[in-house]
Amino acid sequence: MNIFDGSVGWGTLLLLGICLFIALGFEFVNGFHDTANAVATVIYTNSLKPNTAVIWSGLMNFLGVITSSGAVAFGIVHLLPVDLLINIDGAAGLLMVLSLLLAAIIWNVGTWYFGLPSSSSHALIGSIIGVGLASSYFSGKGFGSGVNWGKAQETGMALLLSPVIGFGCAAILLLLSKALVKNPDLYKEPAKDAPPPFWIRAVLCLTCTGVSFAHGSNDGQKGIGLIMLIIIGLLPMQFSLNPALTNEQRNNTIAQIKTAKGIVSAKDVADSAKVNTALDAVQTRLEKMTDIATMPNTEKKELRAAILRADDALGKFAKTPGLTPENISALKTSKKALTANITDFILGWVPLAVAIALGLGTTIGWKRIVVTVGEKIGKTHLTYAQGAAAELVAMCTIFAADHLGLPVSTTHVLSSGIAGTMAANRSGLQGDTIRNIALAWVLTLPVTILLAGTLFAVSAGAILQKTPPPVIAPDDEYNQTPLQGYISAPIGNKGALVVVRRPS
Repeated sequence: MNIFDGSVGWGTLLLLGICLFIALGFEFVNGFHDTANAVATVIYTNSLKPNTAVIWSGLMNFLGVITSSGAVAFGIVHLLPVDLLINIDGAAGLLMVLSLLLAAIIWNVGTWYFGLPSSSSHALIGSIIGVGLASSYFSGKGFGSGVNWGKAQETGMALLLSPVIGFGCAAILLLLSKALVKNPDLYKEPAKDAPPPFWIRAVLCLTCTGVSFAHGSNDGQKGIGLIMLIIIGLLPMQFSLNPALTNEQRNNTIAQIKTAKGIVSAKDVADSAKVNTALDAVQTRLEKMTDIATMPNTEKKELRAAILRADDALGKFAKTPGLTPENISALKTSKKALTANITDFILGWVPLAVAIALGLGTTIGWKRIVVTVGEKIGKTHLTYAQGAAAELVAMCTIFAADHLGLPVSTTHVLSSGIAGTMAANRSGLQGDTIRNIALAWVLTLPVTILLAGTLFAVSAGAILQKTPPPVIAPDDEYNQTPLQGYISAPIGNKGALVVVRRPS
């Protein structure tokens, strides 16, 4: 789809360029802030020269992004509530994305300046929660309604448990290696400028490669999801729905909706009828649709809104007590099909742009964090075995999280892994550094929540207060009743919808 054919104004294209520059700036900062952790072990064990390590890590980050699955990208996006995602094409939606990006960048640069290994994932998630809370303050629906708390809890658990896993597993792995591998050179401080034995050097280089690749695969997707939000917000006519949707994908989505409706109908609970109404709205529109390219813009917005609301309704229903594991699995499959083919799509050039920004960022500004990780966590120099144990655990943890579609912090997993090996080795920990890292960990969420919420409230507060609320038919909680009997139309340029009953 060509956006330079005159269908999009130059002012919009200029704004798109500015927004993309800010989003890619976040990924650039993420590169030199987080990826420094991956190269610290190979540098401080003399496995690779600093410049070689950094360039290699940047390349692996690049490859990690462009080969990623996309599951994490929209896991982050869906922390935002459905109403904000539906109306992302309004001015407030755009200011929301910019506010959260700027807040995360400010925190990342600040902690980098002081050499503190803090989490870009925590910063981004805190910023998302901040704009959600600010939005709920103006919505009149109650403070806190602007955050998808179910998704936030799932994400928060992943971020909370991953450092614990890193600490414990790295400590256990080091103790196991001491019991099974009796080479004393592995547990001594590396000789100055002397490379390690070939096989341990190979292991360390392999784990550095794996952590860098996994970081690109996991963290890079967060930027991909936010860039897609920006594109959808500024160019809704072109990209509110997947322009490359095939008939096979559409038919598969309809089949999954029918499967979900069968499970929902069989469970006689209060929400069954509401969920099926939401699913019916999507199915009706998909069955009537012929081609997205020729679809009227109003219908595109209606279909996107219907899918996001049905996805939200189905996600809540999947937590209904008494469902069998088979039913829950089938509902999750249907829920994924609802969005994966139509609304949660990724344009081919976006991963490439993010990969370049993340890879370039890795090669610049890495030294501050590397010195902290390599010299200031433990009281003794990092040994070969400690570096390998921490990196191996970090690599496996991040790959597992990527497979599950969960965002985790490379920084927290690896730095806690090194701390775990120091504790297991009885080397001692440097109290000042541990306290500073812990302080940054504790403060990241509240500071970014406050910063992003303030930026959003100041920039978009007036717009949010003036935006008329949706008028929803009393018998249609999800605003998804099929088109027969209803008309829906946009109000002004704020993206709100009004639904009125057609005279009988």
